[in-house]
Amino acid sequence: MNVIQLPRSVDQRRCHVAPTRGSTVCVLDVGSAKVACLIAKLKPAPEEELLAGRTHAIEVIGYGYQQSRGVKSGAVVDLERAERAIRRAVDAAEQMAGVTVESLIVTQTAGRLSSESFGAKVDLDAGAVREADIRRVLAASGRHQIRDGRTALHALPIGYSLDGQDGISDPRGMIGDVLGVDVNLVTADRAAQDNLGLVVGRCHLDVDGVVATPYASGLAALVDDESELGAVCVDVGGGTSSIAIFCNGNLVHVDAIAIGGHHVTMDVAQGLSIRLEEAERLKTLHGSAVASAADERATLAIHPVGDDGVPTQISRTMLNTIIRPRVDEILELVRDRLVASGFAGRIGRRIVMTGGGSQLTGLTDVARSVFGRPVRMGRPLGVKGLPVAARGAAFSAVVGLLIYPQLAPAALFEASGHRSGTFARVGRWLRESF
Repeated sequence: MNVIQLPRSVDQRRCHVAPTRGSTVCVLDVGSAKVACLIAKLKPAPEEELLAGRTHAIEVIGYGYQQSRGVKSGAVVDLERAERAIRRAVDAAEQMAGVTVESLIVTQTAGRLSSESFGAKVDLDAGAVREADIRRVLAASGRHQIRDGRTALHALPIGYSLDGQDGISDPRGMIGDVLGVDVNLVTADRAAQDNLGLVVGRCHLDVDGVVATPYASGLAALVDDESELGAVCVDVGGGTSSIAIFCNGNLVHVDAIAIGGHHVTMDVAQGLSIRLEEAERLKTLHGSAVASAADERATLAIHPVGDDGVPTQISRTMLNTIIRPRVDEILELVRDRLVASGFAGRIGRRIVMTGGGSQLTGLTDVARSVFGRPVRMGRPLGVKGLPVAARGAAFSAVVGLLIYPQLAPAALFEASGHRSGTFARVGRWLRESF
């Protein structure tokens, strides 16, 4: 059986920041609605001063963001337009931080993100589990095979077993005969990742790591013990909506659908025969997923395409009647994916909505009805230096990329970064890293 194929032109080992050392990190979120770049200093700090699961204090020293161009549903569809947007965002961040960016960590939403769970076992030579035994079982799990045309983004240990006893988070020092590990493998279409790497490379930048967008959003938006007790982070972006399920502090499942906030905007533009820019403005300023008694009395002026005369007056009810069906569709599809994951019963009553599309007025109210659980809005927390415009839910994913280097050692594999396109073996990385 072949080993897991790893992303090309990526050296995820460079993502890692040691708990006792500081680092300057650059991250990039290439979304359907915006391209955002952050440069931040990561400084070791006492545990009592940090949020749960973090080892460093984060201070943003440079930021830049542009309206996204050449990206549809998270996938690059126009290299030149996407390149210009990335260059402008990175340049703005560089100018503010006073540094030159050579490499960065990027998000990936496109490529039909999905999760697959599998396990591996090894016999123990000695009675007590040693560090070498953990390395052996992780290396054994690396011989898992994935489908052609797919590439692995993350392979994360989600639990160990000893002689059939599951639920062990750290088996070192325990006694047994057979050690096992369960792994969550997050994959995506290779073409989507290759094109993302291509457009970043055209900007003369290297990719240190690729992180699934919902995973990054969950790292930034979940608080307190949510990831330990079980929670799902739903990231509603411009062209996609994705979910990340956390349990016992681990990412256990990822999924995505190619529908997001931009589809709501398209519905408004088509339903009212107006330009996309005006439709976005109406949705943002006046739209709601929940009807109110005042909607019928409130009137809005619109300018239909091709009509240069007097603006047409519509009621806010008409606008919201167009918005609601698409919101229902997005949330119902997410609910169905959640049920199909098999983890719906393990997330307690915690659902966190984030992403730019989640900021639509009334969306969380509709989500409570669709999911039948309490829902809260998630925003990036525990980061200094963010501008006011970047403190909302739309920036959860890019802030989560700043948290990821503190957790990167938990990844089962990291890519070799060989420019020749050959793939590293999991065992080789384990031998180099420990």
